Amino acid sequence: MAKVSSKNQVTLPVEAMRKAGLRAGDEVTVRPLGDGEVIIATRGSRVRRHAGIATGVYAAGELDRLRDEWER
Repeated sequence: MAKVSSKNQVTLPVEAMRKAGLRAGDEVTVRPLGDGEVIIATRGSRVRRHAGIATGVYAAGELDRLRDEWER
C-alpha cells in the first residue's frame, strides 16, 4: 500500500511499476477519476516501452540472414 506524504508525494510499489512497464525517471501524467481515485499513465515512448520484448524469438544471426535475403 502506498501513502501520500505531507509533500503530496507517493512512492509506487515496485511490483506495480514492473507490471505497468514503468521505470525510474519515466514521465507520467496523473488524472483524477473522482472520489479518491487517480490514473497514472506514462508519457514515455511506446516504442521504448516495447523495445526488446521479442528477445529470444530469433536464433543468433537469423535476422541478419533474413535481411540479406531481401537485398537479393
